[in-house]
Amino acid sequence: MTNAEQSKSVAALMQAIKACRICIESPAGGAEKRLMHEPRPVVVLSSSARILIAGQAPGKRVNETGLPFNDASGDRLRQWLGVDRACFYDPDRFAIVPMGFCFPGYDASGHDLPPRRECAPFWRERVMAAMPQIELILLIGQYAQNWHLAKLRQPGQTSQGQKSQSMTETVQSWRDYFFRNEPGPKMLPLPHPSWRNSGWLKRNPWFETDLLPVLKKEVDRLVG
Repeated sequence: MTNAEQSKSVAALMQAIKACRICIESPAGGAEKRLMHEPRPVVVLSSSARILIAGQAPGKRVNETGLPFNDASGDRLRQWLGVDRACFYDPDRFAIVPMGFCFPGYDASGHDLPPRRECAPFWRERVMAAMPQIELILLIGQYAQNWHLAKLRQPGQTSQGQKSQSMTETVQSWRDYFFRNEPGPKMLPLPHPSWRNSGWLKRNPWFETDLLPVLKKEVDRLVG
């Protein structure tokens, strides 16, 4: 596929995602309700970016602005990456595709609900196939980690929808995924950059001393 053909394919896929309404028309099943507000997918696809940020799902502010990580979590994430806003929002440098494309709403306690279960099974493989140039996938949070790392883990260690390895355990094993000598993009699991995780960062100082320098060096190499 030529660059022009890939750009056209990515643009067509982006338009299809923007028109998606599966979380209103056909909920995932069980007790889960249909999305209670109008869908607004917040996704950045790219035919040239070499880094994919695989997040969880947009929050309310991101839903309102249509700009991914346009909040305090995004500020922290950009610090981790060592980039400014202009670089971060350059689609030639970063693709940003969460596991759930739309703000899922709040639970009874006022916390964000998990990503909608319809989204990833319907879209994820198509998104990844459309961006074969990706060299590094940043897996932010357990939903992205479970999906993208499932094929690399031993049978029974984890599978989609099952919690057999904690987020902390996955991030602690980051070298196993980042330095693996296999075809395909490198993958680096990260905690969510929410300020609610400040306590986690204090309890795990190795994240800042060991992982972040490697992350920043790789991002610098790939974004030029």
